[in-house]
Amino acid sequence: MTTFWFILVAFFWTGYFVLEGFDFGVGALLPLISRSDAERRQVLGTIGPVWDGNEVWLITAVGAMFAAFPAWYSGLLSTYYLPMVLIVAALIVRGVGLEWRGKVRSGRERALCDAGIVIGSVLTAFLWGAVFGNLLYGTAFATVLGGVLSLSVAILHGAVFVTLKTSGAVRGRARRAALVTSAAAIPVGIVALPSVPGSAMDVPNWSTSPWLWACALLAMATLTAGVALVWRRREGWAFAATALSITLTAATLFGALWPAPLPGLTVAEAASAPYTLTMLTWIGLLALPGVLAYQGWTYWVFRKRLTVDVSPH
Repeated sequence: MTTFWFILVAFFWTGYFVLEGFDFGVGALLPLISRSDAERRQVLGTIGPVWDGNEVWLITAVGAMFAAFPAWYSGLLSTYYLPMVLIVAALIVRGVGLEWRGKVRSGRERALCDAGIVIGSVLTAFLWGAVFGNLLYGTAFATVLGGVLSLSVAILHGAVFVTLKTSGAVRGRARRAALVTSAAAIPVGIVALPSVPGSAMDVPNWSTSPWLWACALLAMATLTAGVALVWRRREGWAFAATALSITLTAATLFGALWPAPLPGLTVAEAASAPYTLTMLTWIGLLALPGVLAYQGWTYWVFRKRLTVDVSPH
């Protein structure tokens, strides 16, 4: 049960990184790929129906950690208290900007909402990468590198999503943004690979875990394939490739954290009692299929491309 719940927690975090990843990317790109208020509405309209549902994955991931691994939950949040507070603040600012933009009338108020969306998106995407980079490697270099990698991949993922969901000038600018961002995301991803034994970025247990290497290398391969597919204007496949790259990166991350998600703390030591895990399993089996079906239906309903005349809500 302990192993099952560790995998389930990793699954929830992966869903959050994939879905909120393009959310953050779209928010960060807002002033770069839109030239008018109508185009900004078009860009935000790509995430308008889904962004708040995507954030449910974060609540689920943190809630699952709290219930299944209370020691891991408390250790992680207390160790990274300041960045966690900044992430919560950034998510609040971003959420307020997204909700209020369609309700305000003056250009100044909309500009403030846009600034909140951009700042909240950039800060959150960077901080999540910084937290997990420091958790995995424990150095200042890894912290900064993790933040840069997370932000650049989110922007690339978001740019691909906008090319998939829009038409006209915005789609063209998003395509160019994806190609430009890849010039940073791919080299940073290569540097982040612990490819040199004994380096500052080396993880000792990688040499005995070939599947971690496979996940990491496939993550870079699929990210590169996503860029190539954007170049060939195959937006649907490109988005699938960037989503798979994030999934493989998350698998590498949680694989490296097994079986000790925090220094001096194993998964077995952090886990709740077997009875608690059993009850959580039954609750999850009953609730999770409905949640997945509903979110899948939401994306299906809002699957069409948007024009410049749509509202973000």
